Amino acid sequence: MRRRILLAILLAVTVTGVALGSPLGVTGWLLVENFSREDLAASAQRIAATLDDQLANGRPLDLNQVRAAVPQSGQLTVHRPGSGPLTYGPDPGPEVVVESVPIAGRGTVELAIPAGPLRTQQTQVAMAAVLLVVLSVGTGTVVATVTANRLARPLRHVADRAARLGGGDFRPDGRRYEVAELDMVADALDASASALAQLVQRERQLVGDVSHQLRSRLTALQLRLEALTLHPAEDVADEAKEALEQADRLAEALDELLAAARAASEVGAEPVSLSTMLPEVSEEWRQLLKAEGRTLRMRISDGLMARATPARLREIIGVLLDNALRHGAGTVTLAARRGETEGTVVVEVSDSGSGVPEELVPHVFERGFSGAGSTGVGLALARALAEADGGRLELSGRSPATFSLFLRVPSPTDVAAVDWPAERVPR
Repeated sequence: MRRRILLAILLAVTVTGVALGSPLGVTGWLLVENFSREDLAASAQRIAATLDDQLANGRPLDLNQVRAAVPQSGQLTVHRPGSGPLTYGPDPGPEVVVESVPIAGRGTVELAIPAGPLRTQQTQVAMAAVLLVVLSVGTGTVVATVTANRLARPLRHVADRAARLGGGDFRPDGRRYEVAELDMVADALDASASALAQLVQRERQLVGDVSHQLRSRLTALQLRLEALTLHPAEDVADEAKEALEQADRLAEALDELLAAARAASEVGAEPVSLSTMLPEVSEEWRQLLKAEGRTLRMRISDGLMARATPARLREIIGVLLDNALRHGAGTVTLAARRGETEGTVVVEVSDSGSGVPEELVPHVFERGFSGAGSTGVGLALARALAEADGGRLELSGRSPATFSLFLRVPSPTDVAAVDWPAERVPR
């Protein structure tokens, strides 16, 4: 895109420069010759007038009286019928510029100068025109480069935002480009991201609510059927056993459906190096915190790996850092360590503010709830994304506010087409 913009502007500048520079050069060339001929003709007119006075007074022609009007390196030649030509001045050479003026007695005055100085002036004027075209093209190149960069950089950023949105990164981006059309696209992406975030959160909430309700009702049904299997009437007990078997099969089917839903939601999950990803995510937020006079510290253990979808993990960490930026105070700390439970890692985001008020603690992850005038979607979405990857997001500390993200450690089966060494066991 940048190359196309640059070439288009350069082509326009070059065509305009050539279209204007060519006539300018030709016009300058002709003007120099016309001015030289007009000066030469004026000198010849003065000489002719002096010679006419001499002829009118009956005096012989004296060219010494008109030598001041003869240009330097020029030659004056007077032709009269019945007599040879009279000349004054050096020979101007083979290529000359000549102007002729008639005098009394059907004579003529020819004034010739060398064409070399005239051609030099014409070449200088033409070169000035060419230089002007080159200067305009050079200026156009600088302007084209600046314009192409100014347009291409926002377009690349918009494309990157669209790609991140497709990958599940729904964070709003407040960056604008001072280009009306691109700002409209950015606004549309922000609106789409907000709508998708709410849709994903509602979907996760619906799946959880439906599964909880079905599981509760099914458990109650199984308990009643188990009680009926102890009924003294043999036929009633047999029917209850048959119904209990069907209920157990329904429970198994429900477990399989929920497992399939979880597997579908975790289809993009992969082993992620927290030691590499978290510093990359933190760089963006470090500058935002610095603009507010705050700092971001990191404490990440070496070699930490977690199983997660990269876009979702970036979104979750971004929401937590944004929450610390908006509602917290002081230094923000991003830490990652091994969990107390085997097979888990914990990512923590905390700040040095006053923390979460006691009355808000039970509601911080509720969709639409906010204690500071925000949309109330961020933390609810972050928890839903964490659960979609098989993780868990909790408020582990009220004061200072500390959010903990629990993720699973990847296993050999999480990486396809990789032969992991078999664990050595005693025979």
